[in-house]
Amino acid sequence: MISEDIKKEYEELKNNIEKYNYYYYVLNNPLISDVDYDKLFKKLITLEKKYPELKTPDSPSFRVGGKILKQFNTVPHTVPMLSLDNTYNEKEIIEFDERIKKLLNLKNVEYTCELKIDGISISLRYENGILVQGITRGNGVNGDDVTENIKTIRSIPLRLKEPVTIEVRGEVFMPKKEFLRINEERENEGLNVFANPRNATAGTIKLLDTSEVSKRHLDSFIYYILEPEKHNIKTQIDALTYLEKLGFKVNKETKLSKNIYEVIEYWKYWTENKNKLEYDVDGTVIKVNNFEYQKKLGNTARSPRWAIAFKFPAEQAITKIKDIIFQVGSTGIITPVAIFEPVFLEGTTVQRASLHNFDYIKERDIRINDYVKIEKAGGIIPQIVTVLTEKRTGNESPIEEPTKCPVCGGQVGKINPSEIAIRCLNPLCKAKLKRNLEVWVSRDAMNIQGLGPKLIDRIVEAKLVEKVSDLYKLDHFKLASLGHGIGPKMISKILKQIEDSKKRGLDKVLYALGIPNVGKKLAKDLAEKFNTIDNLTNAEYDELISIDGIGSDIAQQIYDFFKNEKVKKIINELKELGVVLTYHSNEKEGMFKNMLICVTGELEKMTRGQFKEFIENNGGTFKDSVTKKLNFLVVGKNAGSKLEKAKKFGIPILTEKEFYKKYNI
Repeated sequence: MISEDIKKEYEELKNNIEKYNYYYYVLNNPLISDVDYDKLFKKLITLEKKYPELKTPDSPSFRVGGKILKQFNTVPHTVPMLSLDNTYNEKEIIEFDERIKKLLNLKNVEYTCELKIDGISISLRYENGILVQGITRGNGVNGDDVTENIKTIRSIPLRLKEPVTIEVRGEVFMPKKEFLRINEERENEGLNVFANPRNATAGTIKLLDTSEVSKRHLDSFIYYILEPEKHNIKTQIDALTYLEKLGFKVNKETKLSKNIYEVIEYWKYWTENKNKLEYDVDGTVIKVNNFEYQKKLGNTARSPRWAIAFKFPAEQAITKIKDIIFQVGSTGIITPVAIFEPVFLEGTTVQRASLHNFDYIKERDIRINDYVKIEKAGGIIPQIVTVLTEKRTGNESPIEEPTKCPVCGGQVGKINPSEIAIRCLNPLCKAKLKRNLEVWVSRDAMNIQGLGPKLIDRIVEAKLVEKVSDLYKLDHFKLASLGHGIGPKMISKILKQIEDSKKRGLDKVLYALGIPNVGKKLAKDLAEKFNTIDNLTNAEYDELISIDGIGSDIAQQIYDFFKNEKVKKIINELKELGVVLTYHSNEKEGMFKNMLICVTGELEKMTRGQFKEFIENNGGTFKDSVTKKLNFLVVGKNAGSKLEKAKKFGIPILTEKEFYKKYNI
């Protein structure tokens, strides 16, 4: 029997965790630090393991996944998920308005204007406030039951704030930042990259391993209620307000327009400003606001008469491939890169684009001197949309796979036959070392200021560093031997930064080492679990796979990495050179304990990265954005909009000097 105290503790934990999820992922207003959140979550997991009968369908533990699905069942939609008619110009949107007014016999109609999120449509069913089913659009009549994957999306509530039975619809999407991170990881691993965030979302939601879905941090906006009259809702604007009240994430950029001309102004504004958003949009959706009017207008066989997608004009450019160069990554993967005749696209001049791998080139028959149409995936990454074969003159030449490494001239090949990527197989290749060093010195790793890519190139070319541990053997004499552009002051600063980096701790070292598939979070999880590098080096496969978020493939890669003799040698050298290889948690007493602190403008004494590290090393939490929960905002030169927002919220404001004086820094 489970005691009432345990049951009560479990319910409180569950409710608190979901409350913190809601404030973090929906309101972007965190209430507690990541450390405190992790403590609560671990406590919940411990209780569920000890008392499995406690676990309910709305448990936050579903967020991390872990279930392996055999397949997705096809289920019918309650009401068909219709597609929208669309237009790209003002003339047709005015004609749409005229049709609506004529059918309703009205002189004017109000519309809601919503951003058209470029993701995948989803339908969510709740019974008595509990999520029971998530269904993809499918063919509009039937969709796939992806409930287990939907549960990993933290902006989608597992339990509503009211115990209502309701079905809602919305869009699941991948934020641009996450899209860039995943594609970078895939390219580094020699995998095919996603063409755009929408494709990445569609591929993610159909994964059978729910823990992998959880790692990709999908997000959502909900915008539609089936049978709104059951909830006494009469307009789309009211429906959005009610959805927000229930705990759903609703897009804040929605606007009620009094007439079609305000609709056009909304569309024009977002045509110009869409790239400022953190997610991909491809237009706006215009809906008759009044549900009674929607009912009168009805639907055609494929789309509602009361709504239309007002799409943004496609931004593409035509250019010519002048050349192909080959880049070598930290794991030896050789990536072909197209060099274009410069062309202006979405605010920047584009001169190159990754072609990812040689299968990608073969599938699209891309050649040197081809004319190609390009666009920016997710509004960021230049990519080739199509090859204009009709423009070929016969002077085009195929792109050949390299027979040797373009940097060191070493042997190239594939680690296994199923791999897509071609790699340099020389373990001492300079290019691999340079990329490794760039990761090692980066802010998220050992944070060594002053060692940029150009200086790393010079150091490697001069053979001052032949492996990462050699960084800690640099001295004034060696750096001075580089000659031009590096004087005594600069050398002293770099050596101090290198010396300071020895104390970063095990989690930073693990991320810096470039272990396959080990990012910042997993590096920290490994450091917390094993505490010392020796414990991790000696860990068995079964110990690794027992960690949340580590599947069989990643566990094997970590295990193999630390059994590599070259890795062991580097780790031993790092130890001898005084690099700290134990974990020191930021969860400690400090002058900023339990405080949320943000900064705006340029600081004189510290870089933003150094300021963040200083706050966290003294028990505080550094925030990138201003929220009502901030303890104070530190203001440097040329302060931005954060200052006005802080004033509006009544948040205490300190100048840089006031901050140093107050805390005796």
